[in-house]
Amino acid sequence: MPDLTRPHLRGRLGTPYRFVPETASTQRLLGADDPEGTTVVADHQTAGRGRLGRVWEDVPGRSLLLSVLLRPAPPMPLWPELSVIAGGAVARAIGGEVRPPNDVFLNAKKVAGILPEATRGRVVLGIGVNVNHTADELPAGTVKPATSLRIETGREHDRAELLAAILLELEQAYDRWNAPYRR
Repeated sequence: MPDLTRPHLRGRLGTPYRFVPETASTQRLLGADDPEGTTVVADHQTAGRGRLGRVWEDVPGRSLLLSVLLRPAPPMPLWPELSVIAGGAVARAIGGEVRPPNDVFLNAKKVAGILPEATRGRVVLGIGVNVNHTADELPAGTVKPATSLRIETGREHDRAELLAAILLELEQAYDRWNAPYRR
């Protein structure tokens, strides 16, 4: 995805863009000095995380696994709203529905999750989307039934195009949310 993704990016989120084939978690690859919009994408995470300490499992090369660095202007007590904002952006990009606080569903099954982590002056939004998994590649026994875009649509999806669509939707929603606080 490194060379295939850049031409698809249409906004400021995703710049700078970094791709790694494998990492423990994309959340850990964004530093305090990285500029807003920096995005890290991986083909596989060995220690992907979800909300409430849950594990996010993936199959190498099948998921869209990314983290985006934001530097919100609103006061920190409002930052938890970014989970729903990001979920809405992902839902619009894939035609799903957001279920607060951090899940995206298609046909009553979970297809994506959002994990925001805030520290002083920044929020890192982790986004995981089950893209091209087959039914036997999804984790069994999850709290919420899992699915993938491929299962629900009957076709494979281009992860680079999906990444660009999600980042554009996220940028637009984030800018609307941020606007009243920007000077």
